[in-house]
Amino acid sequence: MDLVPALEEPLKKVLGPATAKVMAEHLGLHTVGDLLHHYPRRYEERGQLTHLADLPLDEHVTVVAQVADARLHSFASAKAPRGKGQRLEVTITDGSGRLQLVFFGSGVHKPHKELLPGTRAMFAGKVSLFNRRLQLAHPAYELLRGADDEAAESVETWAGALIPIYPATAKLESWKIGKAIQTVLPSAQDALDPLPESLREGRGLVTLPEALLKIHRPHTKADIADAHARLKWDEAFVLQVALARRRHADAQLPAVPRKPSPDGLLTAFDDRLPFTLTEGQQKVSKEIFDDLATAHPMHRLLQGEVGSGKTMVALRAMLAVVDAGGQAAMLAPTEVLAQQHHRSIVEMMGELAEGGMLGGAEHATKVVLLTGSMGTAARRQAMLDLVTGEAGIVIGTHALIEDKVQFEDLGLVVVDEQHRFGVEQRDALRGKGKQPPHLLVMTATPIPRTVAMTVFGDLETSVLDQLPAGRSPIASHVVPAADKPHFLSRAWERVREEVENGHQAYVVCPRIGDEEDDPKKSGRKKSPEDEAEKRPPLAVLEVADQLAKGPLSGLRVEVLHGRMHPDDKDAVMRRFAAGETHVLVATTVIEVGVNVPNATAMVIMDADRFGVSQLHQLRGRVGRGSAAGLCLLVTEMPEASPARQRLNAVASTLDGFELSRIDLEQRREGDVLGQAQSGARTSLRVLAVIEDEEIIAEARQEATAVVEADPELKGLPGLRTALDALLDEEREQYLEKG
Repeated sequence: MDLVPALEEPLKKVLGPATAKVMAEHLGLHTVGDLLHHYPRRYEERGQLTHLADLPLDEHVTVVAQVADARLHSFASAKAPRGKGQRLEVTITDGSGRLQLVFFGSGVHKPHKELLPGTRAMFAGKVSLFNRRLQLAHPAYELLRGADDEAAESVETWAGALIPIYPATAKLESWKIGKAIQTVLPSAQDALDPLPESLREGRGLVTLPEALLKIHRPHTKADIADAHARLKWDEAFVLQVALARRRHADAQLPAVPRKPSPDGLLTAFDDRLPFTLTEGQQKVSKEIFDDLATAHPMHRLLQGEVGSGKTMVALRAMLAVVDAGGQAAMLAPTEVLAQQHHRSIVEMMGELAEGGMLGGAEHATKVVLLTGSMGTAARRQAMLDLVTGEAGIVIGTHALIEDKVQFEDLGLVVVDEQHRFGVEQRDALRGKGKQPPHLLVMTATPIPRTVAMTVFGDLETSVLDQLPAGRSPIASHVVPAADKPHFLSRAWERVREEVENGHQAYVVCPRIGDEEDDPKKSGRKKSPEDEAEKRPPLAVLEVADQLAKGPLSGLRVEVLHGRMHPDDKDAVMRRFAAGETHVLVATTVIEVGVNVPNATAMVIMDADRFGVSQLHQLRGRVGRGSAAGLCLLVTEMPEASPARQRLNAVASTLDGFELSRIDLEQRREGDVLGQAQSGARTSLRVLAVIEDEEIIAEARQEATAVVEADPELKGLPGLRTALDALLDEEREQYLEKG
């Protein structure tokens, strides 16, 4: 009979069904291995207690403190009319502050006997406010020193000077998790080591069993540092091996090499360009052309600052593929953007986009648009052009992915704004080529290098960080509407001045303002920080109305939002692009790719409700021509709030990479990785993507070498086991399809 490996033993066998059920439901822990990898959040030192002065209200906390005073009060109540009701009030202290504990009714007897002045214990409960003082009502507690057996045993349990405090829940206190871990800790000896021995020894890392022992039962701070150094490597390395295997598998796939003909469509296009490409564009184009010329599929991520000319680079790649006899498809996240891309590509190509038509140039091809809302006849024609090969380039939305859409010979897929496309869509489009097509993913959200390695680790990365000549600087300012209402009036005057100078402006709001969009119905949770949350976010329809009647009366103001009919959206965008509309009041539908060089000003209402990267994206819509851009971030948040600091950061720099770092430091990294990994939970527990840049970069190199030498990892059973644990069902599918 097969023995279950020690770390795969279900917790219900080891700890009993009741505890195991709470651990599974509230902490997602199912096996001995899961529990051993549930690391302490921090450690308390016996001599240096938690700062009671800094306790957060309404949070579940674990504190270590000493009883200063305990008093039993009797009182009359409905249940005990003769004054037999009892309340025990215990004051605990840690030198930095004091905290009141209260116990009522039958719950007072045990603590009354045990919590005597001078006793030290761990207390856990929810911090509440009573008579303007912080208190814990009916906290669970664990004595840390005492003569009786139970207390003496707890001193044993918490042996060593450092007390681990675990991520806990109201249903399971930190010390109960600690006791459960003590029970399973001997199994750590059986943990298979995922790191190759040469790597571990070369970097002076402790073994996995030793790291698990040191993280759960450290005797010194050096123990904790050793454990962290080792466990960070595990996380970085196992994740990078998963991605390296993905890249390795891709490199085995066949693809048709696509080399542009020396005097074909690409050359004709380059000859038409009224400007020279930036150095960055030339360098990145070369990387892409080198990839396209190989016999396995390109998988490249093209990161570029807002306005760095990514579309130009992508278009040249598409032309190269058409030159080589293939077809290219560009996927855009919204219809507005697909139409915009189509318009600008046709304009850039001129007669080269009129293949098969009178007046079309010799090397011309057809550029078609395919979106969900097109009329039947137009759709049918576009699909016919694709299946016959008449159209070399197609730009579309998710409609491109439908089963009915067939290509003659799909050679390249360009995906605009990676984070909006699910892996399934990328996969479905790849399936439309006779052999897997080459893939170029574009994102205008700058991603710090290590995040790119971690999240998009199956893609090679190219970065465009120069702005093309002729781009103008953008000045950004925070407008504190609540503190200084006259600043907001001045903002509208500035918009008028821009229009009087022949320019145009955007006003961006977080909400549309029709009924479906009512925040009262959305049940959105309010954040305690947000005093301004008492009112719903400002809405396009209301703001446009107020502006047209008030500070911008006399100007032509139009609205644009995602729920308008596609034809209406297109008409609004055309009027704005043609300069017929002075001010466009919109939701974030304009965030990506909208290009109106004459628009110079942008006012973002309730700017605190947008993320850092989103604000940077939006701001990139102005300053696209020769006139300077202006971006005003309007907020009602108070000066000292985190939201205001975030806006000040955006106003202070135009460097998207710097902002993405700030964004990442402010949000939990799990959110970033979680979003990118199709909702799968992030596997990072001790690795910090920003702080541990070096480890991630080194782990990627090591992982690539290991996979090249032994793709099946036959010689590394511990690594295979760790990979299986990382790639649970959902992750496995994600990487398969990525």
